[in-house]
Amino acid sequence: MAERQERTALDAVLTRIGQVVMLHHAGDREEARRRLLDLWAELGEHGEPLHRCTLAHYLADTQDDPSDELAWDLRALSAADEAEGDVQLRGFYPSLHLNLAADYVKLGRAEAARSHLHRARGAATALGDDGYGNGVRSAISRLELRLGDDGDPGADSWGPPRQRPT
Repeated sequence: MAERQERTALDAVLTRIGQVVMLHHAGDREEARRRLLDLWAELGEHGEPLHRCTLAHYLADTQDDPSDELAWDLRALSAADEAEGDVQLRGFYPSLHLNLAADYVKLGRAEAARSHLHRARGAATALGDDGYGNGVRSAISRLELRLGDDGDPGADSWGPPRQRPT
């Protein structure tokens, strides 16, 4: 009985996060950021790692400054690391490292980006053969192509990589 109540509480928090994420995807970034920050304050720094990881992961997406985005993505990774062995979080690692790689690209730190991209690729074995898994693997491949061998992360766009002269 206690286990069911705990799971219900966990699911309720994840449902609340999901509702705010839908608000963000609908285009209300400021309100989504405010509500996610309210949830973060409610959970506290010692809340359930799954909740903190999920919240920080989505809070990063609402940030305007790449340094703030990086800080939230690092919080998400830290929370995931606290819950070592949690099956629910194992599938987050490819996305967490991919987001960190993208943050480092935005900040012009190609080597740090490559390091997290390598970790994302390694963690991708935990992904299922479904839409989410395929999407994350595709995003990893796109960022790998974008970084290329020359280390130029191409600050202008997230479009396809430039063709090298032959």
